[in-house]
Amino acid sequence: MTQDTEQVEATYFSAWKARDFQALKSVLAQDVTYDGPQGHLDGPDAYARFMERLSQTMTDIVVLKRFVTGPDVLTWFDLHTNVAPPRPTANWSHVEDGKISWVRVTFDPQPMSA
Repeated sequence: MTQDTEQVEATYFSAWKARDFQALKSVLAQDVTYDGPQGHLDGPDAYARFMERLSQTMTDIVVLKRFVTGPDVLTWFDLHTNVAPPRPTANWSHVEDGKISWVRVTFDPQPMSA
């Protein structure tokens, strides 16, 4: 399970970094939820649209560490944008049946909204 969980998360980040939102959606469950500084989202379509908007300012994603425990993955990364210095970010995902079923993200969004 750990190998599959880590691969799903790696695919998620690779797709996001490549701005391949169809590939990103391919690892999201039909009932995926997102909770983070920007609010709450339900479903893969809303999630992919959100990530596409976020990617308009993203210049890089630098994954620093990934922790995998069973179906849970915590990815610590720096989110680089063209509107603020890199944002240290924690992304906690839960994987069920090879798909991400929920994501919880935390970072300080204040410099990005200035």
